[in-house]
Amino acid sequence: MNHLSKCLILGAALITTAASAQDTARAITRQSVMAAEPIIRMEFTDSERVLMLGELEKHAAAYDRLRTLPLPNNIPPAISFNPIPVGFIFAKQRTPFELSKRKALSRPPNLDDVAFWSIGDLAELVRTRRVTSVELTTLYLSRLKQYGPKLECVITLTEDRALEEARRADLEIGNGHYRGPLHGIPYGVKDLLATKDYPTTWGAMPFKNQTIDTDATVIKKLQEAGAVLVAKLTLGALAWGDVWHGGTTRNPWNYKEGSSGSSAGPASATAAGLVAFAIGSETYGSIVSPSTRCGVTGLRPTYGRVSRTGAMALSWSMDRLGPLCRTVEDCAIVLNAIIGPDGTDQTLYDLPFNYSHRIDLTQLRIGYLKAAFDDVSEDKENRDGVLETLRRLGATLIPVSLPDRVPVSALTMILSAEAAAAFDDLTRTGKDDELVRQIENAWPNVFRAARFIPAVEYIQANRARYLLIQDMEEMMQTIDLYVAPSFGASLLISNLTGHPCIAVPDGFNEKRSPTSISFVGRLFDEARLLAVARQYQEATGFHLKHPVLLE
Repeated sequence: MNHLSKCLILGAALITTAASAQDTARAITRQSVMAAEPIIRMEFTDSERVLMLGELEKHAAAYDRLRTLPLPNNIPPAISFNPIPVGFIFAKQRTPFELSKRKALSRPPNLDDVAFWSIGDLAELVRTRRVTSVELTTLYLSRLKQYGPKLECVITLTEDRALEEARRADLEIGNGHYRGPLHGIPYGVKDLLATKDYPTTWGAMPFKNQTIDTDATVIKKLQEAGAVLVAKLTLGALAWGDVWHGGTTRNPWNYKEGSSGSSAGPASATAAGLVAFAIGSETYGSIVSPSTRCGVTGLRPTYGRVSRTGAMALSWSMDRLGPLCRTVEDCAIVLNAIIGPDGTDQTLYDLPFNYSHRIDLTQLRIGYLKAAFDDVSEDKENRDGVLETLRRLGATLIPVSLPDRVPVSALTMILSAEAAAAFDDLTRTGKDDELVRQIENAWPNVFRAARFIPAVEYIQANRARYLLIQDMEEMMQTIDLYVAPSFGASLLISNLTGHPCIAVPDGFNEKRSPTSISFVGRLFDEARLLAVARQYQEATGFHLKHPVLLE
């Protein structure tokens, strides 16, 4: 036997030994079962451990087979979340969409002055052809280029597309084909929405160069309404926080602060007057939190209102898309354009949105979370001011308490498990190491830890969620809507139950940063929710204040 043959035989033996060692390391033994028991909070006898080995090996083999099947982020699970309580009655009657009347507006001598105007006011300028869509689009593109880098709120300018859409809008309006209040109005979207011909990065380094050859449904609907897409805006990587692959998105009121997350860019850009409005998403606070930090008005609609087709999936049972705007009525305008089935997202309901600015607060039962309002904190003065304003407007306020039968904080495992499934490939390939944030309270660690959530516990958590939905419906039967601090138990509960929420500026804190109050409504009752929130907003005027931007 020559030297080469000996080497080949030795090499083969080493490979076989290594493979055997790997198989041994992967083998499920009673010792490995016993080691896992503290993780699942169970304890078995030794005979029980031995008995289950065969079944556990079958499970492992099934995992291996399933992992050969490509499951990209856009494939949903066959099981869908149902937010509808037992006995819930859907409102079916449709009434006209009624906005508040607009006074005649003149073109300001300096067009830059309109950067912070509401959609309604901008629409009046465009409709009457005092300002063209091209002029507005050019203005916002210029501001995005000027302030976007300082705020770190822009990932991609869609300039070519924007100017083309603006020119089309001007031509249509000039020919008498006015599509409505969004026609010719420039906006931005959180960069988890797919946009044809432009990257969709999800704010994360592993997807920095990702392209998706389609427009998300929300973008298609806004295009049908005549709106003009000017920018893809930042989000915390994979929809957590305000740190993305290019930096940290800033709060325009205080550049030393991040804008919060994960709809960091939409909130920052809207607050800074870089877009007329923006589309964000929320799974657990991602519209409410940056809206609060940046002093804009953010709407999280009812689960099942707005299609998520073309949006990055994080949690199929919790993700929602919604607008971040200057005013409550702006949110109503945008919601009216983007709601409804699209033939793809199976979670959607075709229900009316009967918004009217006319509402009599004296005829409503408005709840408030008494324990939360009694709590002493730095924002208590602002919260007390909210109640005083509502009483001055004629509202009778009813103290209420949130349901407490279910340990709500335990249900966050639903989000963790679904998010880990949505990005399973990222974890298994090790590409999660490319994410910027590698700390305990960040996605890479959560994805890894979620692999140890038993399927049984995930299902049990969803059974508890069913009870929470019923309890929440019982509480909501006593009131028409309620007001709550934007952070706290209400934020998690209303995200788990699918209820709509709008965060509205309610003042400033000691650091001169904006604060907010949240109005939470019944399922699919955004019309009444927004009408009430609008009255509060018009009575206070906090939304009219704007940050001074740094060059």
